[in-house]
Amino acid sequence: MNKIRKGDEVIVTTGRDKGRRGQVLSVSPDGQKLLVEGINTVKKSVKANPNTGEQGGIIIKSMPIHRSNVMLYNPATQEGSKVSIKVMEDGRSVRIYRATGEAVDVGA
Repeated sequence: MNKIRKGDEVIVTTGRDKGRRGQVLSVSPDGQKLLVEGINTVKKSVKANPNTGEQGGIIIKSMPIHRSNVMLYNPATQEGSKVSIKVMEDGRSVRIYRATGEAVDVGA
């Protein structure tokens, strides 16, 4: 079970985007890289393609960031928190904030 999933809100702990928050858009198949909305953006030159009607120029694109550089955002404490996985009595696995002991997935 991955500790950070698509749709989670994370906060960046290191790098040039330190302290910024964003929502996870996708997780790589091996679970090591995350694509976070508005984090780790780069400018990329794109060549025009008249066959598809795309214009050329410079676009701003989000690049993947390693999962060790982000923490799950805990709205109760307003900061990043470590996450552990607890197995319930009925066999379900639930993600828990280590700082507060609350479940991450309230609806689950």
